[in-house]
Order: sequence, then C-alpha cells, then structure tokens
Amino acid sequence: MPTLVRAAVLTNFTEVARERGLDPHALLRSVGLSHALIDDPELRIPAEAAVTVLERAAQAGNCLDFGLRMAESRQLSDFGVMSLLISHQATLRAALNITISHRHLLNDTLAMQIEDAGPMVIVREEVVAQVPARQANELAIGVLFRMCAALLGSRWRPHSVNFSHQAPGDLRLHKRLFACRLEFGSEFNGIVIPAADLEAPNPAADPVMARYAQRFVETLLPVSDASMVLEVRKAVYLMLPAGRATIEYVAQGLGLSVRTLQRQLDMAGVSFSDVLGEVRRELAQRYIENPRYSMARVSELLGYSTPGSFTRWFSGQFGTTPQAARRTHEARAASASG
Repeated sequence: MPTLVRAAVLTNFTEVARERGLDPHALLRSVGLSHALIDDPELRIPAEAAVTVLERAAQAGNCLDFGLRMAESRQLSDFGVMSLLISHQATLRAALNITISHRHLLNDTLAMQIEDAGPMVIVREEVVAQVPARQANELAIGVLFRMCAALLGSRWRPHSVNFSHQAPGDLRLHKRLFACRLEFGSEFNGIVIPAADLEAPNPAADPVMARYAQRFVETLLPVSDASMVLEVRKAVYLMLPAGRATIEYVAQGLGLSVRTLQRQLDMAGVSFSDVLGEVRRELAQRYIENPRYSMARVSELLGYSTPGSFTRWFSGQFGTTPQAARRTHEARAASASG
C-alpha cells in the first residue's frame, strides 16, 4: 500500500511553477497527479508522487530552492484542522510535541524528533521517502520555521537551520526566509533552537480551545497498523546518526514494548534488522556524497565502531569500496558542472 500525504503539501505548487516559467499541469501529469487531485487540501495523494514532482520542477526550472519558494508563503492555517490545536498550545515545545504526535494527519513521510542538547534543542525533521527528497525537506523545514515564527513572533530567534544536502549557488532566498545561521552538509535536517525559547509562554494560548481541538483531532484518521513499518523506518532515520538506532530506543520512542514492536513487524513480514539495513544503505549513499565527512565519520554515523568494519559492510552492499564510490560521485559532479 503506497504511503499517502495530504494534498495540502502541494499548496501553491502551481503558482511557484508558473513563476519559474514551467507548465504545472505537465509536471503533475508526469507523476500521475492532476489539479483535481491537489485542489482539495484534505485529499490523500501518493507521497512518492508529491516528492518526485518537486524534484522534477526544481530540475526543469533550474531552481534548487523550489521547495523553499513554496514554503515562503505558507501559513499556519495550511495545517488544516491541526492549526487550531497547534496555535493554542501553552508553549512552543507543546506545539512541537503536538505536531510530532499527530504528524500522520499532515504528512505520513515526515519524521520529527526533539533532542535536548544542553542550552540548545535540536528539532530534527526528515522527509523519509524512497526517492530523492531535497525539495521536500526544504519545504518541510521552511514550513516548520514559519510555524514557529507564527507562534513566537518577534521572540523567534533560532540558532541555526541545518540541511544535510549541499548549499545551492544562490542563497538569497534562504537568507531572507531564515535570517539566521545556515548549516549545509550537516549531519541532520532541522532547526537548532535555544532551549529557553521552547518554554516561553504562548500569549495566544487558550486551554479551552486546545481541549476542544484535541477532542476533534482525535476523531480523525488514526495511525493504521500498516504504517508501523514506516514509523519504525522514520525513527531509525532520526536515531541512527545519533547512535541510538536500537530496537529498544525505537520501541521507547514509539511508546511500545520491544515485544509489541517485534510482533507488529512480524505481522508486516519484516524484521527490525531489515528496516535498519535499508535505512543504513540509504544514508550511506547520502554521507558518501558529502565531502565534509571523513570515512571515519561516515562509519560512526552509520553505527560502525571502525572504518574497516564499515568498509567491509559497504563493499558487500554496493560491490565497491566507499572511497571508490566517493571518487565516482565526485567525477560525475565535476562532469555535470563542467
């Protein structure tokens, strides 16, 4: 069963495509979508199609900030019924926790996690897809940034916005939208926020409205049993670089016992090691293509204690050494830019 997302993820796709001189109808048709499918924000569309059409638009328009252009005009109201619940939370941390716990109502491919790191808090956010998702990740982080700004107003001063991909040649839009430190080639996608800001009171919060919205949201689409593999996959995506991608940590993060998680994965016909291996292969290719990471660092991020054990695993998976794979990628990148 394909992963589905709200059609709202493509809100203003048409407008941005036309601004770049593109034919939005042709782009949508190329992935099996149409305006009739995306005009209703509450309709569910295939996630892979939504992610792919953003990448194709960016390539066709020679516009590496296409997803961010879409995020620039997004409002909290674009979250649909979730917007009422989010806007009446007492603090930004509460709003983020609500977004995380109900993210299946927004985007089933979205993985989010709050990580406390002393005086700073890292809000990790990742679009977990089987296809390249640079534009979808920039769109998601841009939307999250604007949500936080809507809640905190002039008090919103994040430390940095981080992207795992490399910087585009033109950073004007990134600098205008985020107006804070930008980190490209980072170990994660997300936003680093002063911890104190997450606890600042939301002056617009109304606990009565929050309870009303919570009761209404709980009547909506529940998390299905079929989505458990995806939930585990998203958790591993976030936890593997931090060295916590064990079944114990993942089960804890999902609010399950290890035995319950194993049973649900067995019912889906997969094992935890299957999911871990799949995510490890995807992240290995991402990290190998990032010249900022030494092979020792890549092996650490993928959970290997030594570069040698990582090299043996990588060679077994891809039929070449990680060093050779990096050289091949660098040669292709140089050829494309030349």
